[in-house]
Amino acid sequence: MSTPAGLPGGLTRFRINLAYDGTDFVGWAKQPGLRTVQGELLGALATIFGQSSDDFGMRVAGRTDAGVHAGFQVCHVDITEEQMARLGRAPFSPSRLDGLLPEDIAVIDVFVAPAGFDARFSATGRTYHFGIADPNCKPDPKQARYVLSVTKPLDENLMQAAGKTLIGLRDFGAFCKPREGATTIRELRTLEVEREPDGRILVTLSADAFCHNMVRSIVGALIAVGEGKLTTEDMVEITLAAKRTSKFKVVDPRGLSLDDVQYPPNDQLASQAEKARNLRSDEDISV
Repeated sequence: MSTPAGLPGGLTRFRINLAYDGTDFVGWAKQPGLRTVQGELLGALATIFGQSSDDFGMRVAGRTDAGVHAGFQVCHVDITEEQMARLGRAPFSPSRLDGLLPEDIAVIDVFVAPAGFDARFSATGRTYHFGIADPNCKPDPKQARYVLSVTKPLDENLMQAAGKTLIGLRDFGAFCKPREGATTIRELRTLEVEREPDGRILVTLSADAFCHNMVRSIVGALIAVGEGKLTTEDMVEITLAAKRTSKFKVVDPRGLSLDDVQYPPNDQLASQAEKARNLRSDEDISV
């Protein structure tokens, strides 16, 4: 097992791909006395490698909020030579880590990261899906944890038209919870609103990164459009103002899932990470 270049002190960086049902977590980031995805993962890693004073240098592609799911999430951890020695002859495998985690977290893959890889800063994009059930959707209790239920019928065509006005590099201050010193400028690359065969409405959003509450705010605005409370023109004006407004709600997270993280070729990982660090602070890339 090789050690990627550029890591001091003989550290080995591992990339971990995972998925989780976010319903019973208060989010990704560890919090004292609360159940979090990171907290569960750190506990499992401590069982394998022993305790770590710096949380194994863990960094994640997108810090999901309470109740947000992930069909595909990425994080990395840095393991010392002493910690690696605890493995003995057994490899650090997906099954070994997965066996120590609760059933609402699943490890997809674990492998030594290429040189220059950073789970957060090397990423070039993230894709989220948001499921909505309106009265045109056949009730399905099995989907209750994964779709947002609304009481009024929605016009998905109006939502699609309004969503198209958001595409591009722009200030999403109207849709982001402000954080001191953090930018709200993002490049939204894809926004699609489709009615699925079962009647659900699926909103797909892809961007270079998402700031705090951005996806749930955009979906809230789209729902207001679908209900006839806002027009496409209103959406344009709200976006251009780049300031928080009471014209739509930040919706419940249960319909939201991070389902893809994009990275460049291996020889561009380090340069992408450096570029991202210069553009944003570590606090900026979250949902």
